[in-house]
Amino acid sequence: MNVNTTPDKIHLASGQVTPGYMSGFGNSFETEALPGALPMGRNSPQRCAYGLYAEQLSGSPFTAPRGTNERSWLYRIRPSVKHSGRFTKVDRKHWRTAPCHENDMPIAQLRWDPAPMPSEKLTFIDGIHTMTTAGDAGTQAGMAAHIYLITASMVDQNFYNADGELMFVLQQGQLLLVTEFGRIHAEPGEIVVIPRGVKFRVELPDGPARGYLCENYGGAFTLPERGPIGANCLANARDFLTPVASYEDKDTPTELYVKWGGELYVTKLGHSPIDVVAWHGNYAPYKYDLRSFSPVGAIGFDHPDPSIFTVLTSPSETAGTANIDFVIFPERWMVGENTFRPPWYHMNIMSEFMGLIYGVYDAKPQGFVPGGISLHNMMLSHGPDRDAFDHASNGELKPVKLTGTMAFMFETRFPQRVTDYAATTPALQSDYAVCWDGLEKRFDPNRP
Repeated sequence: MNVNTTPDKIHLASGQVTPGYMSGFGNSFETEALPGALPMGRNSPQRCAYGLYAEQLSGSPFTAPRGTNERSWLYRIRPSVKHSGRFTKVDRKHWRTAPCHENDMPIAQLRWDPAPMPSEKLTFIDGIHTMTTAGDAGTQAGMAAHIYLITASMVDQNFYNADGELMFVLQQGQLLLVTEFGRIHAEPGEIVVIPRGVKFRVELPDGPARGYLCENYGGAFTLPERGPIGANCLANARDFLTPVASYEDKDTPTELYVKWGGELYVTKLGHSPIDVVAWHGNYAPYKYDLRSFSPVGAIGFDHPDPSIFTVLTSPSETAGTANIDFVIFPERWMVGENTFRPPWYHMNIMSEFMGLIYGVYDAKPQGFVPGGISLHNMMLSHGPDRDAFDHASNGELKPVKLTGTMAFMFETRFPQRVTDYAATTPALQSDYAVCWDGLEKRFDPNRP
């Protein structure tokens, strides 16, 4: 079906007027927006149908083991070499890349209020504000944690990131991500992952949008091993959605932005690069509804490790030590007997960047609100505030369901460096540590 947007054309697969999806995580998909556009029995025929060009996009080395080998074949109107004009370096504004040591504020537990929505026009390119960086993008290890503040759609602009894959965590406002592989519509409570090197643009279906963005320099996000949990629960593969093919046949002036080596470049094209008519493979963008996560937990006593809430993980070369874990704290039942149910007080070798999508977080009922951020860096202690401690220590331990809540964490093995923007924004709470001031000495050797 052709959907005309005068004077240009957008072509969607399978009669879709709205975005369509294919279900599964890590599958080898195939999809075409025109019948017969996808070659059968070979990847690179002598002549492709419709005068298309065959092109492979590799997300892993050619010789990576089958289980980690990622690539897709794209059949497009023009090959990507036609997207590489004269690149010009442009202002990256508030976007930073590891290693970044621009700020020397003392170590501390940190928390930020939600960033207010700006009044000026900001597209996705303009609206990235880096909060922390970790590792080294040049060695393909580590991450950066950003917020995005978007008030305008990208028009005749597209972008790809050569430094890492991007995970959008939507908090306020919907997004339409128009990618080479198809169109993804997402709302708060969902995440969208765009692999390294995939071209896309961000449009706003219903007004300004704010959310979180994880830039993963390391191994691609994948489903974590479930271990003794077994075959089911946590994030199930069937709930991940990859878009069907769609393409634009637009011969209009277009800007293509590229983030490479921590810098931002732009080139001018005479056509849209979103021109993939068919594709097949396992390297593609996808979305996931966090509300479909099936949590598991203690049904007797004690408090399991938060690793049971891992949705996706970016593995490192050390087994069990993640480059990044993406962890959520969704609606769930609390039933542990004779147990302090909120997260315990702890120090951690991992560094935790935490955000709240909606609701109330049980360990911090005050001061941590939707759109806010906390940072508990490696080996800096943290845990419940005084009110949460008193409530959990003295409340009746009957079954309680936490409802209407969704918090998340980007956890990495690297220390997270705070940027100048994060250190100087008025959203930084100067009194965060006060939340623990009320935790007075309770020890009495005469009272067992």
